[in-house]
Amino acid sequence: MSDLERGYQPVLLFDGVCNLCNSSVKFILKNEKKHDLKFAAIQSEAGEKLLTHYRIDPNETNSVILISGDHVYTASDAVLKVTHLLKFPYSIGKILVVVPKTIRDFFYKRVAQNRYNWFGKRESCMIPTPQLRKRFLE
Repeated sequence: MSDLERGYQPVLLFDGVCNLCNSSVKFILKNEKKHDLKFAAIQSEAGEKLLTHYRIDPNETNSVILISGDHVYTASDAVLKVTHLLKFPYSIGKILVVVPKTIRDFFYKRVAQNRYNWFGKRESCMIPTPQLRKRFLE
């Protein structure tokens, strides 16, 4: 049984100035099954505290980090774990676990390294709407 199935409230750390990351957060918020996932920009105070607590170097993980219980998932593993939280048909993405991690991470890293060039960058982190504010750690 995974941490997500045990009921730990997971937290997704994301690059708050990355347009791709912000669009992904909006997509997740719209397509979650249970609305249990919390969010924090890596650049936020809450994000920095979690990075320090879990001894995560954001330069090495490069954009998305999922923390669930005592487990830290990065790169394609984080993305695949998030698919477990999504409604059908998006939850089907979890079948990509059959693709070897080295291959998944190769493609993940290419997108992560080029995300600002391909999708753009914001001047500041996304500000959630008042209804969504409770979903974001501050």
